[in-house]
Amino acid sequence: MHSLNEINELSGEVIGAAIEVHKTLGPGLLESVYEECLSMELGLRGIPYEKQKELPVRYKGAELDCGYRLDIVVAGKLIVELKACEKLQPIHEAQLLTYLRLTGIKIGLLINFNVPVLKEGIKRLAN
Repeated sequence: MHSLNEINELSGEVIGAAIEVHKTLGPGLLESVYEECLSMELGLRGIPYEKQKELPVRYKGAELDCGYRLDIVVAGKLIVELKACEKLQPIHEAQLLTYLRLTGIKIGLLINFNVPVLKEGIKRLAN
């Protein structure tokens, strides 16, 4: 079990890395660009992560590859779902909450890079 303090600290580090990416690039690029740059920034900061992690769906005892991928999983404890859209929608939150439920990971960050100030584009969700 990961302590809440550990996860809070990790969330803060990831948000700091995302702010650095946003400060450097600004809004208006593709989600894939932000994912690459955030991954690089996490690596530069020594924060362990997995990018485009496969998420199989379990149904009636079978594991199905439905093509789901998690944008970034940080230290096996935090899902980071990235967006580059006009504004976050309820469907984006539902998507992250489903990922949290399917993985058993408790906390996730939804980060929309297409905003003037990144702080306004970050939502933390808990399962």
